[in-house]
Amino acid sequence: MPTQRVAYLSSEYPAISHTFIFREVQALRRQGFDVKTASILTPGNVPLMTPEEQADAKDTLHIKDCGLAKLAAAHATFKITSFFAYMRMFSYALSLWQNGPVSLFKALAYFAEAGVLVHWMRKEKIRHVHVHFANPAATVALIGAASGLIEFSLSVHGPDEFYNINQDLIPEKVRKAVFARCISFYCRSQLERVAEYKDWGKFHIVRCGIDLSKYAVRPDPNNAVAEILCVGRLVPAKGQHLLIKACHALKERGVAFHLTLVGAGPDRESLEALAAELGIKDLVTFTGPVGQGEIHTYYDKADIFALPSFAEGLPVVLMEAMGKGIPCVTTSITGIPELVRDRENGLLVPASDWEGLADSLQRLIEDPALRHKLGDAAREIVEKEYDVHRNCERMGDVFKGARAGRP
Repeated sequence: MPTQRVAYLSSEYPAISHTFIFREVQALRRQGFDVKTASILTPGNVPLMTPEEQADAKDTLHIKDCGLAKLAAAHATFKITSFFAYMRMFSYALSLWQNGPVSLFKALAYFAEAGVLVHWMRKEKIRHVHVHFANPAATVALIGAASGLIEFSLSVHGPDEFYNINQDLIPEKVRKAVFARCISFYCRSQLERVAEYKDWGKFHIVRCGIDLSKYAVRPDPNNAVAEILCVGRLVPAKGQHLLIKACHALKERGVAFHLTLVGAGPDRESLEALAAELGIKDLVTFTGPVGQGEIHTYYDKADIFALPSFAEGLPVVLMEAMGKGIPCVTTSITGIPELVRDRENGLLVPASDWEGLADSLQRLIEDPALRHKLGDAAREIVEKEYDVHRNCERMGDVFKGARAGRP
């Protein structure tokens, strides 16, 4: 087959919190795919990104940044050159308002964005668009596909996509998509829960992954005081308040530690206040957002990685930490036990059990041999199942299979 051209659409691309999408795009390009990128929003924190990410940001279509003149021109050209396709798309957008949970304002907004997307894809001679997350960006692709001029597929991560199944049109997106990539067995099970059985054949498990050469095992940090690291957005779902409470328990037990929280988000103020209230403010560092070029510094200093989340898909930060050979403590929720196997390559605790979290952290702090054992096993499973290049070869096969299956 000739080189396959495909578009990747995200709510925000590139994004510091979703670097796995950038890695996937790069890996597919290395396979020979011609991947063009589009984003609903203009990305933030671009100065913190790597030069490669910044270059990709410049080459990405940012739909909401195109301005009214370009939006109107795209729609006018689309309508003149493909009137019936344009009207099919418009009618479908209105049907989501008339028959479904989408408001008229949102239906028209998604239609406007879909017009820009389809016009751009036709100019680029691309028929297939792949969307990460079954969110409003996927709704834009869904409406665009109603024109008959493009087709779309999904990468579903969870858990947010599984909270508002009907409002987010998940069954409809599955019906209309060429395929749905699931990042875990848990993810696939949730789609099977809401989709018709005839659509189950569209589901492909393709895990996310990391570049093993960039996330090589770090030397032992040899810290005088154990360094605990948590990387993630400072939002309620990540459970960082429990980590602060667990660290307070460590102090009460006389266990020495230092905690670093990497990331930004609305919970920062309350997290800082809790650390001050519990008397561990001087033992906790908040770094704010950190790009991929700098994140290795924090991983390399860490003795333990902690992620006490309430809700996750399958966190890439765990893959990164485990690839570095860092023992991890996290929660036994959703797809995480597919990666972290309790007492085999990490430690799992029930979600919200901050006392159990403190116990696991203390165990690792006081047992360097256990840290090394779990860290070695962590690297092993990442090498086996979460190599981004190997997994993106699988993703490429899914794209090729979808193309070969078209009439």
